[in-house]
Amino acid sequence: MMLRTERKKVQLVAASRDVLVIVGAGGMGQAIARRSGPGRQLLLADIDQSGLDAAAAALRGQGQFVVTALVDVKERGSVRALAQAAAELGPVRYLAHTAGLSQAQASVQAILDVDFLGAAFAIEEFGQVIAPGGAGVAIASMAGHFLGHLDSRQRAQLLRTPVEDLADLPFAGPDRFANGALAYGFAKLAVMIRVQAACAAWGRRGARINSISPGVIATPMGAVELEGEAAPMILAMIDQAPAERTGTPEDVAAVADFLFSPAASFVTGADLLVDGGITAAMAAGELDLQRRA
Repeated sequence: MMLRTERKKVQLVAASRDVLVIVGAGGMGQAIARRSGPGRQLLLADIDQSGLDAAAAALRGQGQFVVTALVDVKERGSVRALAQAAAELGPVRYLAHTAGLSQAQASVQAILDVDFLGAAFAIEEFGQVIAPGGAGVAIASMAGHFLGHLDSRQRAQLLRTPVEDLADLPFAGPDRFANGALAYGFAKLAVMIRVQAACAAWGRRGARINSISPGVIATPMGAVELEGEAAPMILAMIDQAPAERTGTPEDVAAVADFLFSPAASFVTGADLLVDGGITAAMAAGELDLQRRA
């Protein structure tokens, strides 16, 4: 895999530094880079070259050591090549997998390919190169908590099925989902479950892996959702959230930074909700999505 960098002044590849890999150069990925990237070698990867270049230029302008790589997360070979390229840069100490598509952006098939299989490939392949003392986070969603319905047998299959066979699971095919929202909820629940599945293997390498489930976050992807069919429900969530506001990419980045840190050394295989209390309020019957506050 070709890594791109500008070899001048602070834009040089930082030899011997810990490597932070961020898959997905969107709002959350960039926020994590700003929060956790300084002083580390940052490898920023995305499928969109123009967006990747713009994000990298902004980070280099802030003094960060950045190289970039194109990756197609729905292709396991592409993710494997990215992991190998990361390992050649130095000890891969941190991974943030943020790549994803929403129901307003993509078809059911694309959501399953990127949000479900793409995350599973990243968790698996980076588990082969993560350095001792390392930590990874995969972005799930609060949608996985209330839309991702699976029975105990299906959960067990998601936990135990080899990554190369996940697409063949009978309950994971595109024909099983009536719309993109249900596919998205399933995919994000699957991210949480695959994190649990990988926890022991990462632990054998002296590393940790967790997921983060954001709620309504002010990102470009979130703005697209507010223009779609789900807008009334999302606005009701914002109005009635216990935190009384929309989340920010920086909120997610702060949690990722904690999970990367020694302060979280006893936290692995877990999912952390960063949703302003929306999921809890729904479970308690305190959030009515049929009305606006």
